[in-house]
Amino acid sequence: AKLKSFAAKIIQLLKEWTETFPYDFQDEKSMKELKEIAHRITQCDEENGTVKKIISQMTQNLLMALSARSQYQEIREKFRQPVTDKGTILKTKPQSAQKDILSVCCDPLILAQQLTYIELERVSNIYPEDLMQIVSHMDSLDNHKCRSDVTKTYNLEAYDNWFNCLSMLVATEICRVVKKKQRTRMVEFFIDVARECFNIGNFNSMMAII
Repeated sequence: AKLKSFAAKIIQLLKEWTETFPYDFQDEKSMKELKEIAHRITQCDEENGTVKKIISQMTQNLLMALSARSQYQEIREKFRQPVTDKGTILKTKPQSAQKDILSVCCDPLILAQQLTYIELERVSNIYPEDLMQIVSHMDSLDNHKCRSDVTKTYNLEAYDNWFNCLSMLVATEICRVVKKKQRTRMVEFFIDVARECFNIGNFNSMMAII
């Protein structure tokens, strides 16, 4: 009875650990330790397969979480291309082929909604590990780290880069317009977009536009 009670607590601990900090189990050594602990726990409840089912589901969820984050990392890396020659590309394109944002989307509400989708996608991929990374690096005076072999996560960096990209997009779209009336219209359009972002509750995009 004591073993079963103890096993239930260990299962709860492992379940919360794997859900909150899956990156702790991304290397083979940690995964092997987890499997060894799981094997010992299942021996405490061999009569019915309840514990085994819970551990199996926990392991499956952990592998899915690690796989999803790995795929997100790969996709994001593809977009991290050098931007040094973008100005040259823009100059070589004919004026008719250079579309401004108003020709793509002239409704401030729709653009604000699309920006919010991007914000939510970026935020949903920020995990406690990312925050722990910052805490561990800030505490450099004592050289304190939770794990010395932890792999750096780039989700906060990607979110910060998106803020800067949006700011640069707004500035570029305004400055590339030659005529004053069109530039005024572009400024007013982005003011309306920022207002719609405020109404939605997307304050990050609003501040990037401002």
